[in-house]
Formats: sequence, C-alpha cells, structure tokens
Amino acid sequence: MISKETYVTRNFQKISKKRWELYVITRVIHLLDDPDVEYVCQQYINPPQNKGYYLADLAFPSLKLYLEIDEGQHGSQKHQFSDIKRDAEILEATDWECKRIAVFVNQSGSKSDKKLADLNREIDAFVQFIRNRKENLISLGNKISWKYEEKFLPATYIKKQTIHVNENVALLNHRDVLRLFGYSKGHHQRAVWRIDKSHEMVWFPKLYSNSDWVNSFDEESGYICQYRKDLKPHSLPSKDEGSRIVFAHQKNIFGQTVYKFYGVFRTDFSKSDPTYHYFERIEKTISLSKYR
Repeated sequence: MISKETYVTRNFQKISKKRWELYVITRVIHLLDDPDVEYVCQQYINPPQNKGYYLADLAFPSLKLYLEIDEGQHGSQKHQFSDIKRDAEILEATDWECKRIAVFVNQSGSKSDKKLADLNREIDAFVQFIRNRKENLISLGNKISWKYEEKFLPATYIKKQTIHVNENVALLNHRDVLRLFGYSKGHHQRAVWRIDKSHEMVWFPKLYSNSDWVNSFDEESGYICQYRKDLKPHSLPSKDEGSRIVFAHQKNIFGQTVYKFYGVFRTDFSKSDPTYHYFERIEKTISLSKYR
C-alpha cells in the first residue's frame, strides 16, 4: 500500500501539463494546508442519467465541494451552456457544490490571461470558503478527517454498506474485494468468484490487452467488450448466469495494482456473438448489507 505522503506528492502528475490548472490547484492546496481535508485532482464523476463521465478539476469529497478552473475556451456561449448542463448533472449525481475560478478576462471581445494579483485574490477567497465550509459542517456534527489508508480496507466499505462508481473504490487484491461479499478464506486468483446462494458473481477482468484476451470498457456506452486475441469463437455465458459485479484489474497513477469497482454488469445477448461478448452496466451502486 502506498502512503498518504506518496499520494500527496504524486497527485499533481495528472495535471502537470496544464499550466493554469496546476498553478491554481497547487496554490489552493498549499494555502489550505489542512491534512484532514481530502482532495482529489481530476475526480471521476459518473452522472446517473449519463452513460459518459466528467472529471472535476479539484474535488473535496468530505466537504461535498469541487472546483472548476475555467480557461479561455469557457468564455464562449456554447461552452457556458455546456458548463451549466455539466454542473447540473454533477449536482444530481453527487449533491456537491461547484465553485469556478476563471484564469482569463474578456477585453474588447478578445481573451487574455488574468493578472496574477487578481487571480490570487480569487484563489485566497476560495481557500477561505473551504475553511468556513469545514467549520460549518463540523458545527452540524459532521466528522472531517482524511484517513487515507482506510480507503484500501474492506472494513471501511462494509461499515458504510454501499459503494458507488463515483467513489473510486479500489482494493489491493481479490481477497479484500471478496471480503465485501462474505468470503472468509485466504488468497484468491481466479478471474471470477460465485457468491454463495446467489446467481451473482464477482468478476476481475483486466481492462487492457493481455496474453490471450482483450477486455475493453467504453465509458460512453457503459459496455465491456470481451474477445480472444486470436478472434476464435468462445462459448457465450449461460442465460441464467445472473449479474457480474466488476472489480477491474488495473494500475493506478502510482503504478500500484488495484481492483477498482466499475459497477454491476449483465451479458447483452442481443449484441453478443461467439466472437465478441458484450456486458452492459446495469447498476452503478450496490448495497453490501445483503451479503453479510
């Protein structure tokens, strides 16, 4: 397991080539200087009525808050309309408040970079907003604490009783994933595990090309497509198989192998054939209480 220190120091790699985004976000985090407030750069958000997804520039999950850094292209009327739609869908998905900081100004119909002194005043005001929001939530009885290591413990999610794709749930091995569903044995390596007294299974696909198989997930459609590299036909799943709870094998931004929750899938027999098998995502959240 990587440490919180490693996470913090490497988190900015995802935005290293976006100069304004990097400037604003690093200033926010350094001024805030609060180890109890969790932050995520490029937070994945999947709205319920949208098969695609959004990436929030900087999110504070425990505060139900995210920040968007608007560069020059956001000044167009078309982009402003798109931003309104995006914010509405994220609000529906998460109940999070959005704040925006523009790094450009319009002058006589042309856009130019905002002066750093003006930009810094906006950033400083946003940091104060974060502090006030945290204090208000604490006064209402909420606990604001960032226990990074607990994100990788099955007990964290068993206690919570539900998981959702927006939460970026990722565990470190098969055994830890299967603990969520009542598994009590030791090491596990098989690609699937059938849940006791159920038609459901937990599936650990590698969502990249590997030695014999290709499994790919399309965010827009919500489908996983599976086929053999040699394109040889293979048997379709049984029609009474039930659903597949997917924890995909992948490497995170730190090169660490994790098993990330992608949702609940079911074979789409209308699209599938002996060569290409298609699995449609039917749920983005699951309740763990029924497996205890």
